[in-house]
Amino acid sequence: MESPLLSLPGAVAASSPDEGVAAHYGDPFAEQRALVRGEGLVDRGDREVVRVSGADRLRWLNDLTSQKLDDLAPGTPAEALILDVQGHVEHHLTLVDDGESVWAHVEPGSAGPLVKYLDSMRFMLRVEVTDVTAERAVVTVSSDAEVPGAIAVGRDLLVPRDRLAAVVDELGLRPAGIWAFEALRIEAHRPRFGLDTDHKTIPHEVGWIDSAVHLTKGCYRGQETVARVHNLGHPPRRLVFLNLDGSVDTLPPHGAEVELDGAKVGFVGSSARHHELGPIALALVKRTVPVDATLLAGGVAATQDVIVPPDAGRNVQIDPSLRRRIR
Repeated sequence: MESPLLSLPGAVAASSPDEGVAAHYGDPFAEQRALVRGEGLVDRGDREVVRVSGADRLRWLNDLTSQKLDDLAPGTPAEALILDVQGHVEHHLTLVDDGESVWAHVEPGSAGPLVKYLDSMRFMLRVEVTDVTAERAVVTVSSDAEVPGAIAVGRDLLVPRDRLAAVVDELGLRPAGIWAFEALRIEAHRPRFGLDTDHKTIPHEVGWIDSAVHLTKGCYRGQETVARVHNLGHPPRRLVFLNLDGSVDTLPPHGAEVELDGAKVGFVGSSARHHELGPIALALVKRTVPVDATLLAGGVAATQDVIVPPDAGRNVQIDPSLRRRIR
């Protein structure tokens, strides 16, 4: 679904996995600065939206996901994971309940498999699951803003898709492309499902224990792995922030090997050019990689900032100060 905001002056279309929205509108660094000042708006209409309605929706989703949702207050944003039986992440949801329905937005291409799984788990409960991507588009704002008819999931607004073109004028915010959003997301140490994860990722590896997993809510699929790592062991890998060598013209692509002394120790997830920090990236590396080691990421020299510490698990919590904030 191509966004109408691609018709704005200077718009350049993004590539996979964000086809259909703008990579930038002519000046990615200025767009980043506008977001930092609270004056920007990001069209993330490539994301997909699922609505879960019915009287049993919160109790049902509480049983299926890693998050405690049975008492979620209306208007309170949350993150939740759906895990497989081995504890690997299958879906990452950003959601809110409006008092009548739960609205969740997910990665491009994820709504179909998510709806199929949820439908298979309905049994006799009073719930209805609907893919509403054709009706709702995700717009992220960098300051508090309201749009009539929109569902607010924190600073993500689920706006009626047929009103997407009017939102920019209504809010008076500068359009910023997905490149600007991704650069600030990487700076903030926030992993993105499908880019900074793979089919083997467990929540401890990428720091989702502090945001998308409730450790005492009770059983759900994959909970045994979460509990075992948290109480007895360490995850095999850890998410790191990479400060890349700025003298190199290219960014390491998604999936590029991360090497230490000629041996593969991980892979690059997301990379971007930041308006202050220069080229940066997130990577998943082996837990045992020394935190002070200089790595090669797709052939580019890189130093590490710790996001998930090597001793994560065994009740070791991630220091909130390590989670950077978008100003």
